[in-house]
Amino acid sequence: MAPRLKINGLSKFFPGVRALDDVSMSVEAGEIRALLGENGAGKSTLGKIVAGVYSRDQGTVLVDGAEIGTLDEKAAGDLGIGIVHQEGSLVPQLSVAENIFAGRQPTQWLGQVNVRAMREQAKALIAQLGVAIDPALKVSVLSPAQAQIVEIAKALSRDLRVLILDEPTAALTLTETGKLFDVVRRLAGNGVSVIYVSHRLAEIFSLCHSVTVLKDGRLAGTRQVAETSTDELIRLMVGRDVHFSRSATGRKIGEIVLEAQDLDAPPLVRSASIIVRAGEIVCLAGLIGSGRSEFCEAIFGARRRHGGQIRIGGTAIDPKGPWDGKHAGIGMVPEDRKAAGLFLGMDIVNNVAATVLSRVSSGANFSNRKAEALARNFVDELRIATPSVRQIVGNLSGGNQQKVLLAKWLAMEPRLLIVDEPTRGVDVGARSEIYRLLRALADKGVALLVVSSDLPEVLALADRIVVMAEGRTVGELPGDGASEEQVLRLATRYTASVAEVRKQPDMAEA
Repeated sequence: MAPRLKINGLSKFFPGVRALDDVSMSVEAGEIRALLGENGAGKSTLGKIVAGVYSRDQGTVLVDGAEIGTLDEKAAGDLGIGIVHQEGSLVPQLSVAENIFAGRQPTQWLGQVNVRAMREQAKALIAQLGVAIDPALKVSVLSPAQAQIVEIAKALSRDLRVLILDEPTAALTLTETGKLFDVVRRLAGNGVSVIYVSHRLAEIFSLCHSVTVLKDGRLAGTRQVAETSTDELIRLMVGRDVHFSRSATGRKIGEIVLEAQDLDAPPLVRSASIIVRAGEIVCLAGLIGSGRSEFCEAIFGARRRHGGQIRIGGTAIDPKGPWDGKHAGIGMVPEDRKAAGLFLGMDIVNNVAATVLSRVSSGANFSNRKAEALARNFVDELRIATPSVRQIVGNLSGGNQQKVLLAKWLAMEPRLLIVDEPTRGVDVGARSEIYRLLRALADKGVALLVVSSDLPEVLALADRIVVMAEGRTVGELPGDGASEEQVLRLATRYTASVAEVRKQPDMAEA
């Protein structure tokens, strides 16, 4: 029998870039094939060509032995090819249900959209992933993690033959990831071929049957997961050994830099408290909806606070906006780098200079020379892959965009740096460099508050782990010696107890 998906000699060119160069691969029905590579290796480009988002310049694509010609997303969907994009493709102004069934809404008499049926079907699809999201909500009010769940549900709504998942767990916690894996295994058991793009190698060994590695747009190798190792895959991707284990440090922890007490920022943050000291990396862990990002936004001034106190270096502050947080010496790398962190239409120079305009100006005049020198220093230090500091940031790979975002806030030399999901969508090589950078900042005495849904990352980085649930800080663990199970137990124990109380209204009132 012909393979479910066969790709022959696929090539794709963008201005000045050969994104794919003569790539061939085949995936059998029911096979879960991992696609690995550094940022810019061509993984997302390959997936988008198969799903009809991009046209191909050379090569052929066959599904069940039949060559398919020019595709758009609708035509690919009609063939049973679905994709979950790394970067969101939802329409913010439409509801969850409208996004899931866009262009395919169930209808009733006289062709009217059957809104009730559409919402019920959307609710059932989302429930497969173990999450409750109101299908009537507009996507614009969802968190990045909730939006990712909707993206996945949208792909599952089709009669699939091939499913492409591009970094589907980047915004998900361990619990939601487990639910997704159950769904993927069930689809594969029903004959669906899955191409699974991820930078998280542990996921590959847990979920996938085989793995194809791309490097610089070319095929670097294909292996059976049972016959390879983490070290071999990393060498195929980056050409060197990379390790993510916890590193011993003799770092000196200094005085308290941040003290947030009983912060209240409705609707998600209720009486949350935290302390971070100079030279300390504190990781904030918790499930989706626990309020981690919102808590950090309230500290920085990006979210309105209704109560509680914030002190920086012992001095009380009352940030009314991000400018107040920045003035107090707080930098914040947001979770959604495209919507809230970067000026995608501007170059690296202007993005890096945005937080330190006075530093790169001569009097009232912006100094291109100073700004370029600053950007060049960070390009070298963070190893940002770019042909020029004048490259438009929107044209960089996701990992290099993340590095530019870090550079933007490092330029202001903050006392406290809040980093929300520092390695989301970042390849293993860049992840290692970001870990090195964060540790180096702590060594210099910067206080670091890191939000991460990746528990191995939390355990590798944290001096202390603070766990949130239901908008509250519910427990604390030392970074050294903590386990994933301990973190999850804290996160879920409180959530479960609250859920039990809610089932008993009389007790709740009492």
